[in-house]
Amino acid sequence: MPYVLISTQIRMEVGPTMVGDEHSDPHLMDYLGAVKRNVLGNHFWEYYVNDAPRIVLDKLEKYGYRVVSMTGVGQTLVWCLHKE
Repeated sequence: MPYVLISTQIRMEVGPTMVGDEHSDPHLMDYLGAVKRNVLGNHFWEYYVNDAPRIVLDKLEKYGYRVVSMTGVGQTLVWCLHKE
């Protein structure tokens, strides 16, 4: 998977950080130390880490990913990364 989306709530800028969904690369999720969970009321699974987004971005850069874009959506910060 060449693209990854990560996100966090603005008030939670120190973590946790959402790093993937149920279809994410399991090797990448393992590298990030991500845990798969299903939040009550959601009909999907997501991966998260307790690290701040900055730590996750640093790890992804070491793994070959680069930030393509970043935005705020309501109270959520979202980064899109790509790996050649």
